[in-house]
Amino acid sequence: MGNQLNVALIGNPNTGKTSVFNQLTGLNQKVGNYPGITVEKKEGLCRLPDGSRAHIIDLPGTYSLNSTSPDEIVATNVLLNSKDEDYPDVAVVVADIENLKRNLLLYTQIKDLNIPTIFVINMADVMTRKGISIDIDLLERELHTKIALVSARKGTGIDNLKQLIQDYNSLSLMSCVKFTDIDPHYFKTFGEGISLEQAYRKWLTITRETADMNGEETGEAFYGKRITELKRLQQKETILRYHFINKLIKEGYKKELSKATDWRSRLDRILTHRIFGYIIFFMILLLVFQGIYNWSSYPMDLIDRLFTDLAEWVNNTMPPGALTDLVSEGIIPGIGGIVIFVPQIAFLFLFISLLEESGYMSRVVFLMDRIMRRFGLNGKSVVPLISGTACAIPAIMATRSIDDWKERLITILITPFITCSARLPVYLIIIALVIPDQTVMGLNLQGLTLMGLYVLGFVMAFLSALILNKVLKMKARSFFIAEMPAYKLPLAKNVALTVVEKTRSFVVGAGKIILAISIVLWFLASNGPGNDFKNAESIVKSEQYLPGQTEQDMKTAIAAYKLQHSYIGKIGHAIEPVIRPLGYDWKIGIALISSFAAREVFVGTLATVYSVGSDEESTIKNRMIQETDPETGKKVFNFATGVSLLLFYAFALQCMSTLAIVKRETNSWKWPLLQLIFMSGFAYLASMSAYQLLT
Repeated sequence: MGNQLNVALIGNPNTGKTSVFNQLTGLNQKVGNYPGITVEKKEGLCRLPDGSRAHIIDLPGTYSLNSTSPDEIVATNVLLNSKDEDYPDVAVVVADIENLKRNLLLYTQIKDLNIPTIFVINMADVMTRKGISIDIDLLERELHTKIALVSARKGTGIDNLKQLIQDYNSLSLMSCVKFTDIDPHYFKTFGEGISLEQAYRKWLTITRETADMNGEETGEAFYGKRITELKRLQQKETILRYHFINKLIKEGYKKELSKATDWRSRLDRILTHRIFGYIIFFMILLLVFQGIYNWSSYPMDLIDRLFTDLAEWVNNTMPPGALTDLVSEGIIPGIGGIVIFVPQIAFLFLFISLLEESGYMSRVVFLMDRIMRRFGLNGKSVVPLISGTACAIPAIMATRSIDDWKERLITILITPFITCSARLPVYLIIIALVIPDQTVMGLNLQGLTLMGLYVLGFVMAFLSALILNKVLKMKARSFFIAEMPAYKLPLAKNVALTVVEKTRSFVVGAGKIILAISIVLWFLASNGPGNDFKNAESIVKSEQYLPGQTEQDMKTAIAAYKLQHSYIGKIGHAIEPVIRPLGYDWKIGIALISSFAAREVFVGTLATVYSVGSDEESTIKNRMIQETDPETGKKVFNFATGVSLLLFYAFALQCMSTLAIVKRETNSWKWPLLQLIFMSGFAYLASMSAYQLLT
């Protein structure tokens, strides 16, 4: 970042740190991964009052610098390694107004690293409502810093924070707590010849090295102390810091019970109730899926028609030839087959973001812990599983917050059963083809079907977890701690950024794959071996001409004959015997095989296959509705075939990226290969059984 000021934004989870980050950076931000690590890295640029720019890095949430999870280790690494490119010139610790005591532990640790540190107290807009008063002058004096009182939701106090960041050189580097007091004799020898700051860095490194040893006693000295003695010193350090914090909070922080606090408690009792809590969660999900269908139908129809008109315009405007056919019959239908689902995917991310921002998702985590424990999991597994509704890849990475290896492995293995956004286009097009657009008791039948598929994914995940918990012979030691953040109105800016980023990521990620596959499929469908393909026109005219047949009928017959004898037709007919028991023809087989690269390719593949030589004025949905089996004359996409396809995509693992991330997280090919074999085999059997029973 050149000579820009490096600012590390750090804090406990659920303090509004990301909201502060969004207020500072706006749209000048990007998301990636730390080098060689699958932990998300968010960074952005902030313009300071004097016109200079600051490089803001949003570090993963952590409760202290005594890191154990991968996310916490990343945050600690940035603060400990002065040679790191992200090493901060100033650290900004974000705290929640209602949980200062817990947040201050992290602050006092960072102060010992000799980094200029600003203390930000967020959610200041609720102070009056919560009966909270703070002695800012006292806190600044005792913490040796400057305090910014902000409300990220309302955007207040952000300008003052920017000014404090700009003036970071005036901040005191004095520590709040003398950590060496826990054992002066040991630390005198331990830190001989180095500064107090270097001694604390060394101490944090030691405690991290011993964290994974689970208190084992080796009988040997480790930095002059046995492991159990070092852990005892670490506990004493925490006690020493809280002794300082408790005294400070008692003098400078007052909180009186109010009706607002009582209101939150009453609401929590309802939302986390052992009966009503699940009913409310179910009703919210029902509302979400009804909204996805009812609100998105108009923009979807508009997008479908726009891409159809675009393909027709290209076909009529560009000179006839291979390039025109590639664009109008390959690229445009392939990309259009995914873009049409952007409204529904955007609505899904909108609802998820609203639930997370409001604080309700944390209640769901707590609520589901009661069920999770019966399946060998705990409440923390809900976060990856809920995240799996967007994409399995970040969801699997989110399992790093689960401390127990057995619970983490089970969560990794079952997460692909959760319906992700890549399955959504497949579900939506098949449901539209085989489920009537009717209402039952005021509820849209198609929306109910979509919700049923999501529920089916969760049920299958839980059943798999139950089996794995019995099969995997591993010791499990589970503890679950859930934080209940305050309820708050979702910040429109945060929600909008989440929806735009997630939707764009889906479209760009899927678009790259679909564009490449569409070109390959178009070539395979537009060319073929032998005389049957080359002489298709003369063969069809001589064998299939019927009195009264229109020119358009003849063109359609010729296109169908050429497609059947093209390269892609040959491949499709070769695999057709394997998929016939499931109710699929060779065209569906091609889409099925190509979608193993990514599930959403299924719709793009069918859009490309059905567009080659077809009527440009017909939408992809209409082409699929009109598709008939030449042998039986029945519709290809009937109810039995539709249910079979829905079940296949509900259970099959059709995502190479998911397999790769499972291999990376488990450090073995054993688990992803077992996933692929079991899920694909089960999907085949379930789909075949459904089709045979329904026909």
